[in-house]
Amino acid sequence: MADKRLPLVIELGTEELPPKALDDLTGAFARGVVEGLEKRGVAGDYASAKAYASPRRLAVHIAAVAVAQPEQTIERRGPAVAASIGADGEPSKALVGFAQSCGVDVSALEKLETDKGAWFVFRAVKPGQPTAALLPEIVTEALKALPIPKAMRWGNREDSFVRPVHTLLMLHGADIVDGQILGLTSGRLSHGHRFHHPKPIHVADADSWLDALRHAHVLADPAERRQRVRDEVARVATGGVPRLSDSLLDEIANLTEWPVGIACTFERAFLDVPPEALVTTMETNQKFVPVFDTEGRLTEHFIGVANIESKDPAEIRKGYERVIRPRFADAKFFWDEDLKSPLADYQEGLKNVTYQQSLGSLWDKTVRVAELARVIANRVDVDAGQATHAAALSKCDLLTRMVGEFPELQGVMGRYYASRQGIDANVADALDSFYQPRFGGDAIAAGKVGQVLAVAERLDTLAGIFAVGMKPSGNKDPFALRRAALGLARTLIEGGLDIELRATLTEALEMIPETALLAGVKPGKDGKAPVVDLGARRRELGDEIQAFVLERLRGYYADQGFSTDQFEAVLAVAPATLPDFDRRLRAVGEFARRSEAASLAAANKRVANILRKQAEETDAAPIPATVDAAYFEFDAEHELHAALAAARAQSQGLLAAGDYTGTLARLAALQAPVDRFFDDVLVNAENPAVRANRLALLAQLKATFGAIADISRL
Repeated sequence: MADKRLPLVIELGTEELPPKALDDLTGAFARGVVEGLEKRGVAGDYASAKAYASPRRLAVHIAAVAVAQPEQTIERRGPAVAASIGADGEPSKALVGFAQSCGVDVSALEKLETDKGAWFVFRAVKPGQPTAALLPEIVTEALKALPIPKAMRWGNREDSFVRPVHTLLMLHGADIVDGQILGLTSGRLSHGHRFHHPKPIHVADADSWLDALRHAHVLADPAERRQRVRDEVARVATGGVPRLSDSLLDEIANLTEWPVGIACTFERAFLDVPPEALVTTMETNQKFVPVFDTEGRLTEHFIGVANIESKDPAEIRKGYERVIRPRFADAKFFWDEDLKSPLADYQEGLKNVTYQQSLGSLWDKTVRVAELARVIANRVDVDAGQATHAAALSKCDLLTRMVGEFPELQGVMGRYYASRQGIDANVADALDSFYQPRFGGDAIAAGKVGQVLAVAERLDTLAGIFAVGMKPSGNKDPFALRRAALGLARTLIEGGLDIELRATLTEALEMIPETALLAGVKPGKDGKAPVVDLGARRRELGDEIQAFVLERLRGYYADQGFSTDQFEAVLAVAPATLPDFDRRLRAVGEFARRSEAASLAAANKRVANILRKQAEETDAAPIPATVDAAYFEFDAEHELHAALAAARAQSQGLLAAGDYTGTLARLAALQAPVDRFFDDVLVNAENPAVRANRLALLAQLKATFGAIADISRL
């Protein structure tokens, strides 16, 4: 009986589920059901399990699930035999109690011999339960484990779920799985499209469920629904090329059960408004698909996706066009009104907007960022005037009407307003690009002024928020400092901004108010604020922030194929700038692929161990700074000394030019003399002078490679 397998479908019919959460709920529900079956030992083709969902249902279908558990073998170990039988041969109370807990007499217990003694055991074979009897509990567990941020209650019941639940379908083959979940009794009735098929659907068996819904104008397969959205958008597209992003596609698919495309237009006069504002309104507020011409310019066409196959699509089109018109009119009003005031006029208002209690207003932050931008610009040969001007204007668009209505357009609108007001193009572009990278995979700012501003902005954010003691903890990162740190590092590296990170962090921290530096200091055990050395506090914070930034680079370089060992090898020599770190790491990556790398890495590790042990000896004489060939006793010493001197001389120019790849390629030629040295020479010679000379030679070898990275870590 347990070997028999039948298809299984479970469907929970609900009111409209939140579209942005639907994909997570769908996957979690299917996984929960499968895990519940597997945990109970029910056999099945779980690789075939497929999650289904629409705005008004969660479901899972499995092609083959056993009708019952297999027989369950039970074995419980009881007390030790030696301690369970008294001198009179009677069983102890513990043994009697164990037998009673198993539901048998002591005589039914067996003995288990082990190398640690004999034990009483209870063994039995329990018939497997029918899968139908297990499913209500399995489904209940799966529903309770769903990632629901806030559950709802409905009616007068105590049950709660993400949305009110109205139907429960559970079919194993053609049979109904009896059970009650969330106050509903299971059956074989589902529900179709709210308008096309409002009557209940009778489902004959698990395998006919999907087709039954399709005939009732419901596409329960999310992948099929997404493809239909794509097809419908392409079918009705006119006047250009529709832009259907993955995120918008997902949301439209999760809002519709039977998607139908509707081609629409709006007045061309609205195209005077920056396209980002119109596109944001269409995509974010209305879930419409914008249409662009072949040159990438927004057109007056857009596409709505209805959840009904209307007999009069023109009426739906009128509704879509009517609902978007006032939003576009608002955007045009905001645009026209904002243009009446120079962007710089908003600076005064920044003084009334708090950035963070201890760090002051947005104006205070702007002043700090502007000074940092000036300093950084001078160091990287960027126009300091433009960088300072961009920094001064960087927060102004936050107070405009347009950004007040569409916060996601911060930066974008700053660029448009600055361009319209005749501000230098480099400055205008920087007002938008300094926010980059905005998300994973986004590019850094393209222009140098934008890069300088991006670095200055993130340095101030990291310095200030770390100072007040609000650094990230676990999953909590309210100021997005991890993203800021990676954005800072990427901008320095990919922009080739060779500034010393630690020194610039110190300068950023020196601009942070003393009250903020003290705000992050925890009171002592007596509850009183400790006396703080502000210089030491800044140094401590600088070290902490630098380590935080470098830690973000581990994943950045791992994604590019660099190993942890390679990263650590460069980190060990603490390059002053991140572009220099990048050049060294890429050189080490190239070196690691050479045939000589493994041998030289092992030799460097051996050298490091020898020198460390020497340093740990309290009575050891210092290693000489120079090597004296007069103390050489073996040809291998002469050979290594000569090869090392030649390699250092030949790579000196390469090293000075920052050509680390070329330097390591030249040093790779040292493999043979290094190997011969360790084969022929005993470093710890009895003669102290000879030993010291050999240590000096090894120290030079280590320093030569160490000028680039700690090769011993490879």
